[in-house]
Amino acid sequence: MAERIAASLLPAASPSPAPSPPPPRPRVSAAAAASFPCCSTSAGGLRLRSRPSRFPQKAATTRSGRAGAGARAVVRCMAAAAVAASDAAQLKSAREDIREILKTTYCHPIMVRLGWHDSGTYDKNIEEWPQRGGADGSLRFDAELSHGANAGLINALKLIQPIKDKYPGITYADLFQLASATAIEEAGGPKIPMKYGRVDVTAAEQCPPEGRLPDAGPRVPADHLREVFYRMGLDDKEIVALSGAHTLGRSRPDRSGWGKPETKYTKDGPGEPGGQSWTVEWLKFDNSYFKDIKEQRDQDLLVLPTDAALFEDPSFKVYAEKYAEDQEAFFKDYAEAHAKLSDLGAKFDPPEGFSLDDEPAVEEKDPEPAPAPAAAAPPPPVEEKKEAEPTPVPVTVGAAVASSPADDNNGAAPQPEPFVAAKYSYGKKELSDSMKQKIRAEYEGFGGSPDKPLQSNYFLNIMLLIGGLAFLTSLLGS
Repeated sequence: MAERIAASLLPAASPSPAPSPPPPRPRVSAAAAASFPCCSTSAGGLRLRSRPSRFPQKAATTRSGRAGAGARAVVRCMAAAAVAASDAAQLKSAREDIREILKTTYCHPIMVRLGWHDSGTYDKNIEEWPQRGGADGSLRFDAELSHGANAGLINALKLIQPIKDKYPGITYADLFQLASATAIEEAGGPKIPMKYGRVDVTAAEQCPPEGRLPDAGPRVPADHLREVFYRMGLDDKEIVALSGAHTLGRSRPDRSGWGKPETKYTKDGPGEPGGQSWTVEWLKFDNSYFKDIKEQRDQDLLVLPTDAALFEDPSFKVYAEKYAEDQEAFFKDYAEAHAKLSDLGAKFDPPEGFSLDDEPAVEEKDPEPAPAPAAAAPPPPVEEKKEAEPTPVPVTVGAAVASSPADDNNGAAPQPEPFVAAKYSYGKKELSDSMKQKIRAEYEGFGGSPDKPLQSNYFLNIMLLIGGLAFLTSLLGS
């Protein structure tokens, strides 16, 4: 309610107010007018409320007695309550609401585009905020929303505005980037290492000039992509990785001037039917975009000049070929590039930003030690070993002879069992010592030993058999 009153009384907060005819409106100073791009707000567009300014100039606005007593009270109250750009708890709740919207409206592509187009206006050659553009929530103003490259994004704002109304403790800048990253993840893409705490611009006069976003059909596509993305501080690898997000969504000729009115992949939705997609499964985030562009076998799939350039330009082609073959490499590089793009030009409060996953990461690890009691199961194995040790004792003498040496010698080679000549006799009487020595010598002469049985020599046995038959034959013949 406070924001609605402020929006009606103060359409846009400005750095330096001055008196003007009623209704009271803050006036931009000469210095601000020279530094901020002038983007007038059209009357017919979507009018969205802005967050209170966190600049020192806001104090001047609240102290001015020329903006109206009601406006002064509201703005002073809102400025006093501004501690951080966004509340982490409200951002987490907003993320759940975004997930529900994605499930029911299939708006993943336009949410990705919303975040990109808010941050993609960044110019690394300009140091001052917010003149440098970037992720500052300026896309909510009609002045920027009416840029040609933002055609159709009013539909994304209509979806996201109820969430902003529900959670007033978050900024538009954070909400746009949260929606974009969540859409990627919910479509099956990688986890984006996002941080939050972006500060919103407060007036339409702070919108960036038109012409900073990429064009789909430039005269020299590769040069155009580099001109736009190099200005943001991104390199060739990041250009190709970010282009892979075209695996999601469709191009509609009534919005962008590109694509077919409908194809066999889009005529039945899901969501609003129509348009031409880059991939067959245009709500699934994977590396199909690179595969389909490389093959170019389906006329129902869209290939823009800037898409084709990825496989025509030698530097771009290295990464495009890699991502077509290796989805894991694409996911890794894409997550890093998306996070970098979402931070471009942003002013963070606190300056280092904060992550929504810091706290959950700790909470999820705490429950894991709970299974530790199950690890207390080692006692049973100890008991089993103790029971197993005495079992070799009550076994037969033969088994004891085979096993005990290994135990007694602590794993050393077993000692040969004592020679018992009775094993090799008929067992009727004990042999004399001399006979024992003779038998042992003869046994070992054939390669045997008391430790192992003598192996059969089939060749020798056959020769003996033949010799015996020959001897019998000679006897019979004589």
